[in-house]
Amino acid sequence: MSYTDSPELRQVLLGLALNREPGWNFPGNFLDVSFDELGASDARISIEPGPHCVDADGQANLSVICVLADICMAVAMRAHAGYAMRMATVTMALQFTGAPRVGLLRAHGRFDGLHPGLARRQGLARGEIYAGDELVCTVSGSFQMLDTHAGLKPMPLRRRGAQPQPAPLAPGELADDERAVYERARQALEPGAGAFLERFWGLQPRQTGDGEAVCDLENGLHVGNRVGHTQGGLTFALATCTAQAALGGGWRLVGISAAYVRPGTGPALRAEARTLHRGGTTALLQVDVLDRDGRVVLATVANMARAAD
Repeated sequence: MSYTDSPELRQVLLGLALNREPGWNFPGNFLDVSFDELGASDARISIEPGPHCVDADGQANLSVICVLADICMAVAMRAHAGYAMRMATVTMALQFTGAPRVGLLRAHGRFDGLHPGLARRQGLARGEIYAGDELVCTVSGSFQMLDTHAGLKPMPLRRRGAQPQPAPLAPGELADDERAVYERARQALEPGAGAFLERFWGLQPRQTGDGEAVCDLENGLHVGNRVGHTQGGLTFALATCTAQAALGGGWRLVGISAAYVRPGTGPALRAEARTLHRGGTTALLQVDVLDRDGRVVLATVANMARAAD
């Protein structure tokens, strides 16, 4: 399939074009996040879903919600941290309403202030994510300011419709690392299980036993933040999709909370989910995301509820 015939490939090539402006990451550029309103302590951002990021039922893939949650809270804190500052997600939690993820995705993040007396500056944030007019989830988290990375540029804060988009790159214009992303997208368009985005990002968990699942995610530009680690929202998404797979379609995710232990580095990450409790209507799962050396990157607890018959 030619890239001119595929909206998914065109979106990848647009994301790569946007990514040539330094300061941000490919996942955010690929999703074409719009920074709609930026206040002193809050931010409103949005994503317009398309074939590149929706499931077969027309809903935005759950990983998009995870990335949007991470970005909306972090950017709300950036008025205090600065837009070139490196920031690490320390904790994040999402509580879902069960509303369908259909329509323009809008997130409102708020910065609640810094913890006093800590060795490094760490702040609290919270927010809500809507699909159309429906509340999809509430979010909360904490973020730590890191030393500014040498040569790191401020984030480009693009707003939908406020400036012209660059043209998507042509395959012949791609550098080696960009071509690897493009070829991965071409492979994700081949027939197979799951949505394009799940195949492209590598979010394809498999059950390994009753109430257990694993998912392997290959690191690279396609899932990386601006210093090459796995983007924080995608690390969270890796745990989220693995939790959902462990119990299957008869269960729904209602809440998930995570503590970030270390950056997602190395060639790959693995999520391992196991069921701690399964009752008649609720279940509790533990999901750990590990690096290639077996070290914990993300420690997660997920709350599930049995779906109605």
